[in-house]
Amino acid sequence: MNTIRTALLISALTALFVAVGWIIGGASGMVVAFLMAAAMNAFAYWNADRIVLAMHGARPVDRASAAGLYQIVERLAARAGLPMPRVYLIESQQPNAFATGRDPQHAAIAATTALIEMLSEEELAGVLAHELSHVKHHDTLIMTITATIAGAIGMLVNLVFLFGSGNSRQRPLGPFGGILVALLAPVAATLVQLAISRTREYEADREGAEICGHPLWLADALAKIDHGVRYFDNPTAEANPATAHLFIVNPLHGRGLESLFATHPSIEDRIRRLRAMAGASRGPWG
Repeated sequence: MNTIRTALLISALTALFVAVGWIIGGASGMVVAFLMAAAMNAFAYWNADRIVLAMHGARPVDRASAAGLYQIVERLAARAGLPMPRVYLIESQQPNAFATGRDPQHAAIAATTALIEMLSEEELAGVLAHELSHVKHHDTLIMTITATIAGAIGMLVNLVFLFGSGNSRQRPLGPFGGILVALLAPVAATLVQLAISRTREYEADREGAEICGHPLWLADALAKIDHGVRYFDNPTAEANPATAHLFIVNPLHGRGLESLFATHPSIEDRIRRLRAMAGASRGPWG
């Protein structure tokens, strides 16, 4: 059911992108938008992981340079039946983590230095298990594609402002089409993107708790990360908000219309669900 729902939401986002092209430039604008969407999705499929990692200044680590982190990922990946992903560290005062990659064979997990310092080994295992769940279910590819299309819609809106004074007869909605696009398209794109993200976070929490065997490890980690995020900025994420939904906890500090436009479910609700799972824990992971 989640796969079908996600496919429908991605289709809706692509259709919105094409509709924006139609509003801006009529039939020719629609064709251009469709070709752009296809090209960007193909590019995102092959290159988005490298772009996101470079954007956040992630550096690769191995067993020699970050033994503790690497070994936890290795053990959890084996437990989840996944290939060993690439492991990265991000220099940041904000505790957080994300996964990326087009499939489990080309996956990467990145954690901030603050996350390593703040969490216990058990709590870190809960976070990394959550990210491995995203890898297992190809969430990283899905979220990257939605972010790419949503970002492209924003780019089209900028074109409205740059070329809005052109021949309005080419636009089906006339001179008011640009205003309509500027006001509604980004909001609609964000809502579709977030509908995908929220659903995936709940599922990754559930399966991540099963992979590490202790729901409370992840619950305690989420509480600590949420506290750290509130006190420390992530300038790179703030400058690139389209990547915010990749992180285990929303790295942004914007609070306007928080319940509607939050990239993640509420921390309180996620912790509550994990605590409800605690009685069914599978025991030690080691």
